[in-house]
This record gives sequence, C-alpha cells and structure tokens, in this order.
Amino acid sequence: MDALINSLTGDLSGQKIGCLGGGAMGEAILTGILRGGLATSENIFVSDAQPERLSSLVRTLGIQAVGDNNVLVRAVDILILAVKPQVIEPVLKEIGAAIQPSQLVISVIAGVSTNFIELHLGEGIPVVRVMPNTPCLVRAGASAVSPGKYAGPEHRDKAIVIFNTLGKTAVVPETLLDCVTGLSGSGPAYMYIILEALIDGAVRMGLPRDVATVLSAQTMLGAAKMVLETGKHPGQLKDMVTTPGGTTMAGLFALEEGCLRASLMNAVAAATRRAGELSGLK
Repeated sequence: MDALINSLTGDLSGQKIGCLGGGAMGEAILTGILRGGLATSENIFVSDAQPERLSSLVRTLGIQAVGDNNVLVRAVDILILAVKPQVIEPVLKEIGAAIQPSQLVISVIAGVSTNFIELHLGEGIPVVRVMPNTPCLVRAGASAVSPGKYAGPEHRDKAIVIFNTLGKTAVVPETLLDCVTGLSGSGPAYMYIILEALIDGAVRMGLPRDVATVLSAQTMLGAAKMVLETGKHPGQLKDMVTTPGGTTMAGLFALEEGCLRASLMNAVAAATRRAGELSGLK
C-alpha cells in the first residue's frame, strides 16, 4: 500500500465509537466522524474528567456522554484515546480489564508508543497510533498512522478512514513518528512564523494589516494546494513564478541570504530530536 492514503473512504456503519478525552483534538475527531457520515451520533460516546466539557459536546454534537470510562469501553467497537500524556498510564490501568481483542484502540497521544499501550492493555489488543496536527480542527490536518504489532490491515484502514475526514493521511513506521512530530506536528508553528513575517513585511511596505493578512494566508494556502493537486515538485512550481531578473528572484535571493531553508531544516531536526527525548519517557 502506498504511504499516502488520501483516497481510502468508507463508513463505519453499525460500529460504536468511543473517545476517552473530550478536548480540542477529541472534539475534532468526533466532529469529523459525524460530518463524514461514518457513524451516527447515537453510536458515538465520549467521556471527560470535566462535566461541563461533556455537556458542551452533547449540546454541540448530540453524542452520548458517559461518566465512567469502563462503561464506555465495554460499549464500543472502536476506542479513541485522546487524554493528556501525563494521565495515560492510570487511564490504561483503569480500563485494562475491560478492553477486548475484538476492539480497536486508536491513540492520538503524543509521545506514547503502541508498545507502552499494549503492555498495559494486554496481549492481542490491536492498537493504531496516529499523529495528527492542529489543522485537524478545521479539517485540513496532516495525520500519520502507525499500526502496532497486533493491528492488522483492517484496523489500520479504519483509522485511515477516520482521519481522512480531517485532512490528509499517511502511513509510516512508528520509528518515524518523531520525525512526523518535528515536521507536521510542529510545522503549523513554523508556517505561522513565516506568515506573520510576510504580513509584517507587507505592512512595512505600506499595505493595511487586514489586507496583508488575507493575501498572505491565501497565498500560503494556494501554494500548498498547488503542490498537493499538481503533484509537481515545489522547485518546479517555484520556477514557474520566477522570471529572470524579476521581482521573485530578488525576493528569493534575500531569503537565501537569510538562510531560510537551512533554518527550516534545522527546525525540523531540532523538533524531531526533542520528540525523541519526550517519547523516551513512555
């Protein structure tokens, strides 16, 4: 199977889906499932430590709130782990006796390996780890999927179908998830820095900030869409914009003088190394 899985679709009709953790990412995933028509609100369950958060999710999504994690686990076919990393160990110990090999566990918890989850849940439990990013909140995310040792193709594909409702999905070995964290996990922050600088540069040259913001953001969005939809190398697309002795070449030379490319490459490497340090804790 190709590493990039953007066309895999399907439904999870009849499947009951539960999410432990109703924070921003948990809500984004459940919203994607509903909007994608993968499951109905009657078949989606959520638990969270904050009762007011549960009430909000019930109001906005119409899904089923459950106050007991073990009750939720026993009720579902697919369990999504979306709690904070610091509480995952006690949560796994709490639900370990309730989970069954016939169920699928999908974890979006940063820095927590499938092996760590498998050790706490027991042998034979299929676990798929997913590294999403914050643009999943606006259904423009980039998610990497890594199956654990007990997860088969059918488990991997269910995770892909879910996260395709939130953007683009790639399948990678779990050993590369630290790099994914350094690239697409941390990457939105790099894009915001670049975007902010472009806006400030335009304001410096006299453009109103609101106009500069819209034009800069749309330019970044359009450039990314060109890469995804044409399949052309970014260098080819760059050359299409660049005429000899023109304005773009002048701007590109200024970027080279500022070592923009080296700085971004170093940012990915630094974030990857840090992700490795943090994941070593679990």
